[in-house]
Amino acid sequence: MIEEETITLYSAPDDAGERLDRFVSRTVAGLSRSYAQQLIAEGRVTVNGRSARASHLLRGGERILVSVPPPQPTTLEPEAIPLTIVYEDADIVVVDKPAGMVVHPAPGHVGGTLANALLARYPEMQVNGGIRPGIVHRLDQDTSGLLVVARNDRAMQALTEQQRARTMLKLYLTVVEGRFKEPEGMIDAPIGRHPADRLRMTVTPGGRPARTHYRVLEELGNYSLLEVRLETGRTHQIRVHMLHRNKPVLGDPAYGGRKPRPTFGLTRQFLHAHRLGFYHPADGAWREFVSPLPPDLEAALERLRAAARAPRV
Repeated sequence: MIEEETITLYSAPDDAGERLDRFVSRTVAGLSRSYAQQLIAEGRVTVNGRSARASHLLRGGERILVSVPPPQPTTLEPEAIPLTIVYEDADIVVVDKPAGMVVHPAPGHVGGTLANALLARYPEMQVNGGIRPGIVHRLDQDTSGLLVVARNDRAMQALTEQQRARTMLKLYLTVVEGRFKEPEGMIDAPIGRHPADRLRMTVTPGGRPARTHYRVLEELGNYSLLEVRLETGRTHQIRVHMLHRNKPVLGDPAYGGRKPRPTFGLTRQFLHAHRLGFYHPADGAWREFVSPLPPDLEAALERLRAAARAPRV
């Protein structure tokens, strides 16, 4: 019989001012905010040994215990959707997600997701109570590239801890509009929900700390091919930070600015999770994986290079 699992978390100084329910849902991978609120309401979450409300604001340095009840049968329906598996073993799976695939069900996307496909391929997967089974981190629907998935709770906890400790390597390739004065740098700007559009994020003084490192790989006329490393993992972080620097991601429908811009044949943003590295949950050995640019991004890049080489009239 599977027993209740207790997860120990520690808030950091950067977490000061964050609501308890949001912290728990963000830190324990696979837990939705509503499920975190349910656990808190049931008294399954304590802060420094005492129960607290979902709206409790953290100060940093607290010890937080989260008791997760035994897994329940998942409500997800397995779907035999083809997946590109880069690596798999008894503990983890590394998937190369195509653009257009949603990672887990949400309003408007109840099927056809990566989670549905994973359950069909790995029917024994029951991680974090079957909620978003095995999903350690996410990619936007129209962002392609590498994701690591946990096949058991031990692997899930180990990978989640690496995410929290920021030892997981996540490198992206992106093309942005504009050129940088410096060959590499860091964008350090807090990100929060947009006050007028709740579907978008924005740089705001009241947001959560967010740091994005970038390196210019190639200059293409008025565009730049970048390698980007995430130090933090905020929603839409790369897209928001690039817009903040007035260098929107090529083809980005949400953060590309108001005026019409060339897309060079793209039907989505030029953003690809190119390289992923982490310590394996079983043996602690470093694993690193690479995904080449998919054909649509490679074709757009070649069009950009051709445009940059063309003589100006």
